[in-house]
Amino acid sequence: QVQFVESGGGLVQPGGSLRLSCAAAGRIFSSLPMGWYRQAPGKQRELVAGISTGISTTYADSVQGRFTISRDNAKNTVYLQMNSLKPEDTAVYYCNLRFAPSAWGQGTQVTVSS
Repeated sequence: QVQFVESGGGLVQPGGSLRLSCAAAGRIFSSLPMGWYRQAPGKQRELVAGISTGISTTYADSVQGRFTISRDNAKNTVYLQMNSLKPEDTAVYYCNLRFAPSAWGQGTQVTVSS
């Protein structure tokens, strides 16, 4: 069982940036593909970015070119750098396994508004 603690969310104006962090505890983190997900009010949770055990990354079309996922296996941490934020990026952001997600953490709220 892997546990996740997300942080770094907040209120930001359109065009601004935030960096989310996700600390993972439990199984061998470095062997697990990871993903950042988000859930906006009234919508289903969606995958926005994924990273392999190495450096291979994938992104949803809606965030391609604006978001960057990275990981530090020595710190058991995954990051999501979010630039050029838009109001439609407003959501609770979660990290989890890229495939077969485990138990969800609390998430971190990102609100993009002027």
